[in-house]
Amino acid sequence: MRETELWRRLEQQLGSGYARVWAEQQVMAALGSRTVVEALAAGVPPKTVWRACWEALELPLKER
Repeated sequence: MRETELWRRLEQQLGSGYARVWAEQQVMAALGSRTVVEALAAGVPPKTVWRACWEALELPLKER
């Protein structure tokens, strides 16, 4: 997964106005107590970040 796909999926789930805000503020244990933005900057693969988001947002399996 590319980072652009991660952002597209987040915007699809949260809306284009809220996705970036959520990604900058929501700290997740699955990402080492980092936000999406921090995890990506630290080199965590987008697919790993998406799985943490999927879990945190409690999305259906089909969205994984």
